[in-house]
Amino acid sequence: MSPRRRVAPLRRAEIVRATIRCLARDGYSGLTMKKVARETGLSQGILHYYFADKRAILVAALESVTADLDRRVAAAQARGPRDARARLRALVGACLKIAVEERVFWIVFVEFWGEMMHDRRLREINAALYDRMRRMIGAVVAQGVRAGVFRRTDVRRAAAVILGLVDGVSLQLTFDPTAFGVAEASRFCGEAVARYLTVEVRAAGRRGAGAPPAEARHS
Repeated sequence: MSPRRRVAPLRRAEIVRATIRCLARDGYSGLTMKKVARETGLSQGILHYYFADKRAILVAALESVTADLDRRVAAAQARGPRDARARLRALVGACLKIAVEERVFWIVFVEFWGEMMHDRRLREINAALYDRMRRMIGAVVAQGVRAGVFRRTDVRRAAAVILGLVDGVSLQLTFDPTAFGVAEASRFCGEAVARYLTVEVRAAGRRGAGAPPAEARHS
């Protein structure tokens, strides 16, 4: 491999890291190619060689922080038991931990969400990302269902519920760290997920007051 081909991926990664720092400091509205060039010490011409515009760098920043989260989740799951419950706990814990240790992760997401509201292509990218994350979580849920430790359920819907819980709590940890600590958040999120997946939910009021349970009526 030529020196130039070896340098290209490193330089591209350097530009993306600089973009993430700029997003954390100034937001997407304050992001310019000139600022990124200044942050990296490169010329704007070199930036445009790698990225057409700041929208393209935003997408690359999203891909970068998402890949970082994937690595952290995989590492957390590899350190513990391989059963479904443990793998879900590891996933939840890794997501919540990064919200505190790397606040810029969620800052990038928030800036991306703000732009995608007015950009169909960005919405498609976000939808594909969330679909992939639901499939990743759903695979663990399916493992638990097959093992008999989780109730039979719509796996993709269960994954969407879990992702929504983790997203919401992670955002609170990122922007309001006084709400609760990571350990506490991991505990109550883990309990909520376990209860959701292992307890059959019966609709309140399905049988009248004083009526015997269904099992008794059919005995």
